[in-house]
Amino acid sequence: MMDALTALMTRVSPARLLPDPVDDAALQQVLLAGVRAPDHGRLRPWKFLVIRGEARTRLGEVLAQALQQRDPGASEGQLRSERDKPLRAPVIVVVAAAIQPAHKIPEIEQVESAAAAAQNMLLAAHALGMGGFWRTGAPAYDNHVKAALGLKPGDEIVGLLYIGRVQTAGPAPAADVSGVVEEWRGPAASSA
Repeated sequence: MMDALTALMTRVSPARLLPDPVDDAALQQVLLAGVRAPDHGRLRPWKFLVIRGEARTRLGEVLAQALQQRDPGASEGQLRSERDKPLRAPVIVVVAAAIQPAHKIPEIEQVESAAAAAQNMLLAAHALGMGGFWRTGAPAYDNHVKAALGLKPGDEIVGLLYIGRVQTAGPAPAADVSGVVEEWRGPAASSA
C-alpha cells in the first residue's frame, strides 16, 4: 500500500474501470477511511450506500425514471445512457449527508464532512491499487433518486463514487498551485 502523500499526489479519476469484483476487505478499508473524515461535533452525518451486483441495474432504472420525470421528452438513447451509468464500475458508493437540521453544527459543515468522507474513500481506493471517480449531476439533487435510495428529502447526496480496478488512467497532472495560493497579510489599508 502506498504512503499517504504519494496517494494524494498521484490520484486521478480513471477513464475506465474493469468489471472485476472489488474485494470485500478492500471495500471495508475504503469505507473505514470515509468515517475518518473531519466531523465537527462528532455528528457522523454520513450515510454510505454500497451498490453492486444486480442493484446497479436497479439503480440504472431509478436514474432513467428520474430523467423521464425531469424531462418527459428524453429520448430512448438518453434513457439508455442513464440506465447504463451504474454499470461503469463494479461498486458504487453513494455518499450522502444525513442532515440534522436546526443543530448547532451548520448544515453546510455537515455536507462538507460528507464531501471529506468521499475524498477519503477515493484516496483509500487509490492507495489500495484501485481507482475511483466522483459523479454528481442532476441525479444527485433529484428527490425521486433520494427517495428510491431511502434518503430523506433534506439529506444531500454529495457524490456517487464509482470504484473498481483501473483499466486506463492517465498520469497525474503536474501539481501546480500558481494562481490559487496567495499570502494574506491582513486587511487592505483604508484610503478614507
